[in-house]
Amino acid sequence: MEIAIIAHDGKKAEMVQFLNEHSNVLHHKNINLISTGTTGEKVSKAGFNVNALLSGPLGGDAQIAARVAEGKCNMVLFFRDPLDRHPHEPDILMLMRLCDVHNVPLATNPATAELLMKSL
Repeated sequence: MEIAIIAHDGKKAEMVQFLNEHSNVLHHKNINLISTGTTGEKVSKAGFNVNALLSGPLGGDAQIAARVAEGKCNMVLFFRDPLDRHPHEPDILMLMRLCDVHNVPLATNPATAELLMKSL
């Protein structure tokens, strides 16, 4: 199973904490993590194996959206910062739209991500 993880700058520490809290599930279920570039760097430093793609503003969100459309990515955990502006907002909206089009579970906050992790 492939899970994409993305976190805006103000949410990266929260993503790392979330993954640490769910490391048993991630390792036990043999989950393959992919991420946008900077999130991947933070997660990798925390000891997780992750395939980091481009940074979000440089196309990483679009790369993950393509994997969703191709049927390769099974779940997206995207800790968004709704109080900050993001120059790559069109890519973010495209990713969210494709998750809906292809019926891929998408969590945009830790509470929803928690529910998705419990479903594994």
